[in-house]
Amino acid sequence: MTDPLLALRPWEAPEVTSWGRLPMNAVDRRGGALSLDGPWRFQLLPAPDTPVGAVWSSSYVPGAWTMQDTDDLPQYTNIRMPYTEFPPGSPAANPTGVYEREVEVPADWAGRRIVLQVGAAESVLLVHVDGRPVGLSKDSHLAAEFDLTGRVRAGERAVVRLTVVKWSDASHIEDQDQWWHGGITRSVLLYATGPLHLADVGVRARRDGELRVDCRVRDASGALPAGWYVTGELDGRLLARDTAFDRANQEDGRVSGFLGEVRLRTVVPAVRAWTAETPELYGLTVRLHRADGTVTDTARLRVGFRDVEIAGRDLLVNGERVFFRGVNRHDFHPLTGRTVSYDDMRADLVLLKRFGFNAIRTAHYPNDPALYDLADELGFYVVDEADIESHDHAHEIADDPRYLNAFVDRVSRMVLRDKNHPCVIVWSLGNESDYGAHHDAAAGWVRRHDPTRPVQYEGAARRGWADPDVASDIACPMYAPLEDCLAHALSGRQTKPLIQCEYSHAMGNSNGTLADHWAAIEATPGLQGGFIWEFRDHGILQRVNDGRPAGRGGAGLYDHGVAAPGHRWAYGGDFGERYHDGAFIADGVVLPDRTPKPVMDEHRELAAPVRLKRGEHEGLVLSNHQHFRGLEWLAAEWELALADGGTLTAPADLPDLRPGGTAVVPLPFELPRDGGEAWLTLRVTTAEDLPWAPRGTPVCAPQLRLRAAEPAREEPAVAAARVEVDGDGLLVHPLLTAAPTLSLWRAPTDNDELGGMAVRWRAWGLDALVREPVSVRRDGVSVTVVARYTGATGVVRHRQVFTPVEGGLRVDEEARLPDEFDDVARVGSVFETVAGLDLLEWFGQGPWESYPDRSAGAPVGHHCVPVDALFTPYLRPQESGGRHGVRRFTLSAPDATGLAVTLDEPRQVCVTRYRAEDLTAADHHDELVPRPGCVVHLDAAHRGLGTASCGPDTFPSYLVAPGVHRWSWTLRVL
Repeated sequence: MTDPLLALRPWEAPEVTSWGRLPMNAVDRRGGALSLDGPWRFQLLPAPDTPVGAVWSSSYVPGAWTMQDTDDLPQYTNIRMPYTEFPPGSPAANPTGVYEREVEVPADWAGRRIVLQVGAAESVLLVHVDGRPVGLSKDSHLAAEFDLTGRVRAGERAVVRLTVVKWSDASHIEDQDQWWHGGITRSVLLYATGPLHLADVGVRARRDGELRVDCRVRDASGALPAGWYVTGELDGRLLARDTAFDRANQEDGRVSGFLGEVRLRTVVPAVRAWTAETPELYGLTVRLHRADGTVTDTARLRVGFRDVEIAGRDLLVNGERVFFRGVNRHDFHPLTGRTVSYDDMRADLVLLKRFGFNAIRTAHYPNDPALYDLADELGFYVVDEADIESHDHAHEIADDPRYLNAFVDRVSRMVLRDKNHPCVIVWSLGNESDYGAHHDAAAGWVRRHDPTRPVQYEGAARRGWADPDVASDIACPMYAPLEDCLAHALSGRQTKPLIQCEYSHAMGNSNGTLADHWAAIEATPGLQGGFIWEFRDHGILQRVNDGRPAGRGGAGLYDHGVAAPGHRWAYGGDFGERYHDGAFIADGVVLPDRTPKPVMDEHRELAAPVRLKRGEHEGLVLSNHQHFRGLEWLAAEWELALADGGTLTAPADLPDLRPGGTAVVPLPFELPRDGGEAWLTLRVTTAEDLPWAPRGTPVCAPQLRLRAAEPAREEPAVAAARVEVDGDGLLVHPLLTAAPTLSLWRAPTDNDELGGMAVRWRAWGLDALVREPVSVRRDGVSVTVVARYTGATGVVRHRQVFTPVEGGLRVDEEARLPDEFDDVARVGSVFETVAGLDLLEWFGQGPWESYPDRSAGAPVGHHCVPVDALFTPYLRPQESGGRHGVRRFTLSAPDATGLAVTLDEPRQVCVTRYRAEDLTAADHHDELVPRPGCVVHLDAAHRGLGTASCGPDTFPSYLVAPGVHRWSWTLRVL
């Protein structure tokens, strides 16, 4: 007998989106369900029509088989499909996983309706019970439910088989920039209800306290029994039945049809409104009663009262124009791939909250349901995105009628599942799928079903940011140049909020000019923020010896972004993929193990709820930059950093300020007459334990310069001292193993490589400059060395003057760059030290890594960090560890011996264990061998980072120009 599911051949039938699958609804059945998570019998077949064999292995559910020691390994592509077949085709070699286990149905479920829920399966799911077909589903990121009533018996065992086909017509619209996996990636459960049950519950809760609850009731037999009714309770307040609505659904005094509808209402006085700053939630319980009053079904929800609307070019939450400090987030874990636990999701959101983020775009599919519960609780604005991306064949698919049902099905099911979450404020129709009739159809469905939220889609907005006829209520471009955003906002033609769905690409050492963007956003009406791409580097922990994922047993094999010996973070190509897109998968603001990258500290300061500036006359102006709350949840301390006098602290009393308010506060310190440069910092922390942060967690550290540095005085030469240089004019010094030479090269960042700068630098020969001494001249106690550095296309003339001064040596340098070197990575000195100098102490910006266009989050002060902790282990080795605005530093051994460097003005300094060529040559960190000493760069100028791997490069003001560069520094022995 032919299996009707296989007969449909759903992996090559785009018109088939489901068979036997129940409608999506918003009733959460996770509580009280029977979990089927755990090991299942498993076979991986080469194709869906391959007969199942007699030999079984085991696979853990939820989990991708690509992460569980099968021969089908993860594969990463960005735009192109991993096979050559055109839509709706799929390859003949089509891995198919067969999962099977026995399920004992609880005896007390007799007479009840029994439902199987499969949380997510990639990409086609076929369900059988005891060998009989039950149904099928597509959509790799939403749950599928199947009614097993009559197919299983209470108190008896049944064999459940779930067959998952990896490639299908649906894969062409799941072409997201991520790893390709196969398997069951979210939880599987079995639950029971009475035959009479709540089919759906919809909540609309407004900020004025008005609550409306729409209930749909169904019975397994079809016709509804007489006398049933619904009650509701909100934190002890009973909800009233909307009799006018009831009458509209009555015929001859009875509820009409087989689908009952009930509306409950109430108004909550003095309601506590929900926002991302104040995530106030109420408990709602809805009960379905039989005619005799007994309860046959219950739904429990958490309700947040809030309004979302667009007024002109502003997106308003509860009537306020808010800034969206967002990030794009995938469901990802380095050990389990697409499977993410509740604890991991909570850790993701807690970390984001601590670094000032208030918004998430679920790129590019609906995330695990628990994420929305957490966003409701912790406070995030969510752009909920449908599981649609057809990047490789976007134009063909957008109007292909074979895919119309799939587009509408995916968007509508997302809305039906997530509509009750207050965190969801915008529906997104998908990502990078061109723009066609399918998007208009899906948008029409959403607007009819849920008029309380706007709809966005970048592909539609691309047709015109102000176009009123496209299916996007928001102008949501990707990586739009800041000057274009400003021009649009100032043009007088803007009609919609401009909120970038992706900006500031976080690949490697990146996110330059973030402060410039936010200065413009906060100063320009019509601009409301955007979503950084993205949250997490998608590096998979890989065993180096066999090239396979470490799997679930890999916990503990990484720390602070560094994989343990014998392991590494894998990216595209590391699993032997024929087609791949390399390290483009590593573009998050945190490393794969959730270690924050330095951009997180930058973002936290740019999102500071408390700001500080000098008053017009005396004192300081302190302001509250929040939208909805005061400063009562914060505590603070003043800190005064004196360049020549250490650090002073004093308690700070934050004023009682309403959102947007300001207050003048007195200077907390009287500046000493001596002490040189002085910086005042307000260190703000949480005042009490919060769900996302214990008391004392840093929130921000606004800083002001109270006194500038005095001009440096030139130190007189010491006549008795002698400068030692070798025959090539290279400095000889007891603490240096490599003399200071000119450096114009940095290990290219991902932005440098993909943005094309590194190609030019290599063409110029900056990575292999040849030094040739021209002259060595002694002038009294000073030695002047002139050298030529020859590249492939130009020559740089470099002059060093070594002068002995009290306790050390002053080095005055000059480099003349030819006009063709119009954009180099750096201009400065590089030298290497003896081993044993393991501690860096400095006065300047810090303590974390910073660069010229990413330094707003690094306050000036006295900092102390071990040398090995200065380096940031970006997934692909590259330029790392720099500190901007350094005035002076020491490198010391445990016995306090070492060297000290004083710079003529604040400069970019980098101290690591690696030469630039070491980092340039390595693809992974396990290939790097730390040098025993320190490699020290002192840069007169250093190029900004930008985000050119995907998006705009840095601004012209952060480029290193040709011409003459001069700098000086003094070296002393401690």
